[in-house]
Amino acid sequence: MATMTAERSFWQALPKPKAETGFWSWVTTVDHKRIGIMYFWTSIAFFLIGGIEALLMRLQLAGPNQNIIGPDLFNQLFTMHATTMIFLAIMPLTASFFNYFIPLLIGARDVAFPKLNAFSYWMFLLGGIFLNSSWFLGGPSDAGWFGYPNYSLKHFNPGFGVDFWIIGLLLTGIGTLVSGFNFIVTILNMRAPGMSLMRLPMFAWATMVTSFLIVFSFPVITVALLLSLFDRMFGTLLFDIFAGSDLTVYHHLFWVFGHPEVYIIVLPAMGIVSEILPVFSRKPLFGYSVMVFSTMLIGFVGFGVWSHHLFTVGMGPVVNTVFALATMIIAVPTGIKMFNWIGTLYGGRIRFTAAMMYALGFLALFLIGGLTGVMLSAAPSNTQIHHTYFVVGHFHYVMIGGALFSLIAAIHYWAPKMFGRMLDERLGKIGFWSLFVGFNLTFFPMNVLGVLGMPRRIYTYDAGMGFDIWNAVSTLGALIMGLSILITLYNLLMSLRRGEPAPADPWDGRTLEWTIPSPVPEYNFARIPHVTSRDELWVRKHPQLAHGAAVQTAAAAEEAPEEVIVMPGGTYMPVLTALGLFVGAYGLLYYMPVFWGGVAVALLSLVGWALEGDNLRTIRPGGSH
Repeated sequence: MATMTAERSFWQALPKPKAETGFWSWVTTVDHKRIGIMYFWTSIAFFLIGGIEALLMRLQLAGPNQNIIGPDLFNQLFTMHATTMIFLAIMPLTASFFNYFIPLLIGARDVAFPKLNAFSYWMFLLGGIFLNSSWFLGGPSDAGWFGYPNYSLKHFNPGFGVDFWIIGLLLTGIGTLVSGFNFIVTILNMRAPGMSLMRLPMFAWATMVTSFLIVFSFPVITVALLLSLFDRMFGTLLFDIFAGSDLTVYHHLFWVFGHPEVYIIVLPAMGIVSEILPVFSRKPLFGYSVMVFSTMLIGFVGFGVWSHHLFTVGMGPVVNTVFALATMIIAVPTGIKMFNWIGTLYGGRIRFTAAMMYALGFLALFLIGGLTGVMLSAAPSNTQIHHTYFVVGHFHYVMIGGALFSLIAAIHYWAPKMFGRMLDERLGKIGFWSLFVGFNLTFFPMNVLGVLGMPRRIYTYDAGMGFDIWNAVSTLGALIMGLSILITLYNLLMSLRRGEPAPADPWDGRTLEWTIPSPVPEYNFARIPHVTSRDELWVRKHPQLAHGAAVQTAAAAEEAPEEVIVMPGGTYMPVLTALGLFVGAYGLLYYMPVFWGGVAVALLSLVGWALEGDNLRTIRPGGSH
């Protein structure tokens, strides 16, 4: 007991972060809003890196027999572009909105585990740096974003490129996994009084189902990566076909994660669109209950379709039929959502803001991606177009047409709340139309190229094969897309400097985040709200619609703020734990004593994490700390 007391005294005696502004306040913060903003800018930086990698590949493929980049560099760009866009750009940009808005949407002051939240960000950032540092340390992986053996086996792929890829994904995966647990607990346990599950905003529902997908799928890819790492570092021969192993074991492990990963990306996009359409249609979301259950059904069935990626490996007609049917079935809840979104728009007084236009663009492009997905779900047609550019076109219609359009819609919709400034609507609409045109010019020709038989993952092709014109159009579209992204980024940066100050409720919103000032105070709500309706703010503004007396009573109870609010303070421990693992990862590749030193730093930081005081701070709303 005396020893434990002494340990606690030691850790509690360590200097606590006190600054509320400046660099170190961001390094040590556990405020969910600041963490969301750090996710936001970091993911945009990685998105630009991934976009440059894509443009280099498109320039190489713009014409036949070009030699702008060689085959080895092309394979490295292909691997890093896909890995960066999925794991370091789209998912973290989604996580930025999870972090910033989920507590606001459910009427909470923070997430359930603020320190874990900070740790998840630092693992993402340092994992991304580790992954991209391979460009300067011998070259990155060229084994594809899926990392299949035999491409990834040591004797076929010497050097550290694949090792950087595996360990980098393991580092970022740790952060993603703990974030999933955090948001499940937050949404289930920290909702405001009166906010039942069937009053949750759709973005909160999408976040919770996505978090369950993360919790159940990421351990599978972790096992696959660890086994692959053992093959490379310790010669275990687990995936070596020449030692009698079965390569499809890795394929199944990867896609048991890989297909739920599609819905980890797409479900939050659906949640974002489900928030935006009702606001700018000035109507409640059509079929809320059905939307909730279709979200859960997509998450559930999403775990039963992974082998449609493996139709051509020889599983047999019975297995192929089962997975083909499961893949077709998952189109049903997705179609339900599409009809409900159309029902929301029908009869509404639609305002064509930039956010609304991106949301409508999502509906059109995701529909095309879904229809091409149904074509791929049929094993016979899949066999004909497997490993062609048709698959590339389908994938990008889902990932960019779905996820990216919805995320840019979210930027236009929620940036006033995040940063306190309104974005330029004219530039927003120019950005939309240029992205919409550029996107379709880039990826629709890929569907045609796939039907013509152009294989994916090739770095050049001969003239006279019928691929020339379509590849030239696709490259032109990619350049237009790049220009569009620069327009959107310019709009964002300039608006944050010179944009009009944002009011609390610039869009005549429906949910709780629009009840508080822009940007949001550190404590979120001066008094925790009492929820009486699904569209709480909308009903408060129009109490005659439903539960008028209850709404007015709840709103009146929140007018007097709490005198003192207790919030968690900053801590060094999450970033130190992540740094220990980051340094240890380099040691694993280059010098084992450094590895053990990094592990020791991480373990000591975890001990400090457990034993340090909570460093609670008291805040008086509108006053002093």
